[in-house]
Amino acid sequence: MKKGSMKKIRIAGYPDLEECLIKWFKQCREYNLPIGGNELKEKAEQFAQKLGHKDFKSSNGWLENFKNCHNIVFRKLCGKSQSVSDELCSEWIKNLPGLLQEYSPDNIFNADETGLSFKALPDKTAVFQGETCHGGKQSKERVTLLLATNMSGTEKLTPLMIGKSRNPR
Repeated sequence: MKKGSMKKIRIAGYPDLEECLIKWFKQCREYNLPIGGNELKEKAEQFAQKLGHKDFKSSNGWLENFKNCHNIVFRKLCGKSQSVSDELCSEWIKNLPGLLQEYSPDNIFNADETGLSFKALPDKTAVFQGETCHGGKQSKERVTLLLATNMSGTEKLTPLMIGKSRNPR
């Protein structure tokens, strides 16, 4: 046997937690929901709390071991080939009021991004009647802003400038 060809078998410190997390992960993947590392760690913390594992910590090292053990890899999302079903959307809308009741309006935030064309010229101009007008080319220089506020409107976060695209559309 070659040196380095043997793998260490990792024994889960919290097998019940990992079983719950894998079950949840598989359900999410059935619906093609995107799951990132932070979501996995947060859900693991929630399961740990429900299962009474007070000393559990979902560190980056724990996440790497969990991913390796269960053959989970992260891939870039591409296209809209796997859109969410209407049935899942209806179920989400039905469950949303119950989820919202668990939080105060001060702790429920909405965030959205918008483009800001900072060198854009107007697309209309004042001219004398009967005069023809010729416009220039519109500037494509812009940045994207992330804006967020809470449901009660008492907290508006400072806008975050995401940056500009190298190839604006």
